[in-house]
Amino acid sequence: MKNDLKPETIAAQAAGVTDPATGGIVPAIQPSTTFIRDQDYKLVNPANLYGRDDSAIARDVEAVMARLENAEASLLFPSGMAATAALMRTTANGATIVLQSGIYWGTTKWVREFCARRSIRLVEIDASQPDLLAASISAEKPALVFVETPSNPWLKTVDIAAAASACKSVGAILAVDATAATPVLSRPLDHGADIVMHAATKAINGHSDVLAGMLSVRDASHPVWQAIRTDRHDAGAIIGNFEAWLLLRGMRTLPLRVERMSQNAMAIAQWLDRHEKVVGVFYPGLPGHEGHAIAARQMQGGFGSLLSFLIRGDASTALRFCGGLQLFHRATSLGGVESLVEHRHTIEGDATGVPPSLLRLSIGIEHVEDLIGDLGQALAAV
Repeated sequence: MKNDLKPETIAAQAAGVTDPATGGIVPAIQPSTTFIRDQDYKLVNPANLYGRDDSAIARDVEAVMARLENAEASLLFPSGMAATAALMRTTANGATIVLQSGIYWGTTKWVREFCARRSIRLVEIDASQPDLLAASISAEKPALVFVETPSNPWLKTVDIAAAASACKSVGAILAVDATAATPVLSRPLDHGADIVMHAATKAINGHSDVLAGMLSVRDASHPVWQAIRTDRHDAGAIIGNFEAWLLLRGMRTLPLRVERMSQNAMAIAQWLDRHEKVVGVFYPGLPGHEGHAIAARQMQGGFGSLLSFLIRGDASTALRFCGGLQLFHRATSLGGVESLVEHRHTIEGDATGVPPSLLRLSIGIEHVEDLIGDLGQALAAV
């Protein structure tokens, strides 16, 4: 496939992947966990030894993702957290990690506990403030800087190019969790990041039926990337063949879904921003959003499907609103074709600083008028 194709074409054609054995335009699933050798004990297919790493369909997914991210290589994992953990485990004992504060709580919790076990210094910083982040990187000289943009659930925006410049000055690796943006809207490697992570469970799959994670790298020869490859193999963080096949099928419609979800999310954010029962809306597409200018510079074609807002009232008000919704599913995730609402304080508790009045919305591909109508009737009832 040509290298100048647009993401829509790369995704729809699965980067040219087919089934050469049958001529099928859809790649096959090979469930075997081991592969035969001939009478001279040579592998019949030198690419396949054992199922831990040797999955043709997983390699197909990785090839498509590398094309979408403009990466030298990608690696598929059984979840986003498995991908993040493999990256973090490359950090040596006694080193320093700079972590963006206020991001996905699962990441923060795991990294805190991991650093405590490994005697790694952890510095948490508001990475949406470029000068603050640069000063922290300069002072701490970390081995790894991990940011999330747009962040979950506050939708903060990190200037990737500025962060990359600061990391380069001290020899740090910059890793970006771009789950909410997807490679359709933002390619962090093009802005100087070294590694990008996606919880592929979310929009990349898009159908709420697969757990998966992805890492993609700008320089596949980097020792950290080689360490990640070894860690995945040795630790066995491998996705199943059927899950990889489902993921590839979902990726074919990723650009179309992201386009529709972003359009819906923008309209809903604007509508909520004008509503008398809403105190504040967090969405990088709104001109009044603190990180709008940066997001507009490093995101193309939209601002994603994730947004949060503060309802006027307390926890009971927020929960009554959730209970009154008829189209939005009350569930934890994001990026699927169906719209979801989540009361983050119920999920995370008091430790994370998420106020009880915050609601997080993941906007799907439904008709936007139906979604706004559902939000309107639920707000009217509280």
